[in-house]
This record gives sequence, structure tokens and C-alpha cells, in this order.
Amino acid sequence: MNNYQANEPGTALELNASAGNLHLVIKNEHQSTAVKEKVTKVNHIVVLVLTYAFLVLVALLFIFPFYWMVITSFKSGDEIKGFLEGYEGVQTFWPIQFVNNYANLSKKFDFSTYVGNTLLVGFFSTLGTLITCILSAFAFARLDFKGKNFMFTLLLSTMMIPGEMMVITNYISVSNLQWTDGSRTGAYLAMIIPFMVSIFYIYLLRQNFMQIPNELYLAAKVDGKSDWQYLWKVMVPLAMPTLITIFILKLMGAWNSYIWPNLIAGGNEEFKLVSNGLRDSFQTGTNFDEYGRQMAATVLVTLPLLLVFVLFRKYIMRGVSRAGIKG
Repeated sequence: MNNYQANEPGTALELNASAGNLHLVIKNEHQSTAVKEKVTKVNHIVVLVLTYAFLVLVALLFIFPFYWMVITSFKSGDEIKGFLEGYEGVQTFWPIQFVNNYANLSKKFDFSTYVGNTLLVGFFSTLGTLITCILSAFAFARLDFKGKNFMFTLLLSTMMIPGEMMVITNYISVSNLQWTDGSRTGAYLAMIIPFMVSIFYIYLLRQNFMQIPNELYLAAKVDGKSDWQYLWKVMVPLAMPTLITIFILKLMGAWNSYIWPNLIAGGNEEFKLVSNGLRDSFQTGTNFDEYGRQMAATVLVTLPLLLVFVLFRKYIMRGVSRAGIKG
């Protein structure tokens, strides 16, 4: 076999002789590179289109319940009934009559009382959660004591227990403390005290505390600072994004809680939170007009949470990302 090659800028010539046959092969490197670039660009565009199409589809799936909630709050009972039961001529994805279900809503839904109870319970339970989280996370992250790792593992294992399984034991405890006697103070204490400790938030804050260099702790000790001073003057300010995240998520959880407040409040309207009031204030059996008013109340209840998320979403993402990476 005889081979001969002659190369020019952008071109490769190969002359192969084998078994009496002569083959001339001309390779254009510039053309090959251009084809590869086009294929790469087309693949990138296809992947980009498919990615955005998937994201748009998922976004529509998440937005549709909110869209349905808002338009239903302006629909009449006949329109809602027609959409749900499939009557011809009445099925609409947009209200035709634009009924003002928000008018006189306060007669059916005591928004101020429910929101006041929710904010009170949410604020104090969140404040208690922050205090217990800060102290516990500092102990597990910086202090050395016998059985620390075992105790922390034991606490984490309790996260596998569903919260509903603790309802009975919690209710027995608050009953023994006479917090279910029907008084306002007892009802507030029963809805606040049992939820002032969160193992998940302790874990979240502990991970954030462990990212703080130990040299700062040693330097504070050299300066004569106590553990208490080091905690509040160094660690808490550095972990502020995570603390803000815990505050927001805990407050949103109190706003959405239903089972325990409903059990404590019972039939007393003065102690109910917004989620309980939203469910019990409307009789949505066969009265389809009530569905519209209930959706109007749902919009009013959802709007504060939506505003909180829009305004503080960067703090939530920053706090979770900082706590999820151990430096």
C-alpha cells in the first residue's frame, strides 16, 4: 500500500494505492467545522425550545388553580353550576356577568377576626420557633457535650413521624394543662406553645451555623467574649438570611394551618384562624352562589401570602441555599 498526502490551507489530499486501485480523497476542514457548528447550534436551539416548552407547560399547570379561583370569584351561581356539571351554553372559562361576590362578604366571612387570630398565633409561634432554633442550633453546631451527635440524630429521626400522629398526644397535654376550657387565653396558648419547636428549622439553622469559621469563635474567646455574646453578636447577624427564611416559612405555615386550630377552636368563631373560617363560613352544598363568595374570600386570604412570597422570595432562596451547603 502506497500513501501520498498533500495539505493546503483548509484542504487535505490523500492518495491511496491498494491492489492496483488508485483513490483520491479530498477533505475540506473548513466545511467540516462549519457543519459541526451548525449541528451544534441546531441541537442547542432544539434543547432550548423543548426546555422552555416544558417550563411553560408546568407554569400553566401551577397557574391554572389560581386562575380558576380568581375567575370563579366573579362568576354567578349558574355559571359555576354550568361549568361543573357540563351544561351547554353556560360553560365559560371567563365570567360573563361579572357578579360582585366581594360585596357584603364581611356578613358571611369575619375576615378581621380570623386574620387577627392568625397573625397573633403566627407571630408568637414564629417568635418562639426562632428562639428555640437559635439556641438549639448553636448548641449542636458549636458546643461540645456528651451525646451531642446521638441526640441530634434522635431529633432528626422524629422528622419521619407524621405530624397527624402527634395530634392526640398534644391534645391530651393541653387538656391536662386546662387550655381547652373555652377561654381565649387557653385557646391561644394551645395553638402557640406546641408549635414553638421545629426540628427541620433547627437542622436548617445548624447547617448554616456550621459554615461560620471556627476561628471567629476562638478570636471571640481571646477577646473575652462569652458564648452568649458570640451567639448574638456574631453568629445571628451572619445567619440573618436563614433566620428571615425561617420567619417567613413559619408564618406562612401558621397562616395555612387547619387541623390543630380547628380542633382547639371547635365551634367557637372567636378563636378560629383564616383557614377554619374559610371552610366553615360557607354552606357549599347545592347553593352554587356560595361557591363564588367562598372563592372571593379565598382570594382575600391568598393575596397576603402571595405578596409575602413575591417580596421576600430572594431571602427564602438565599437562606435555603446558604443552609444547604456546608463550607
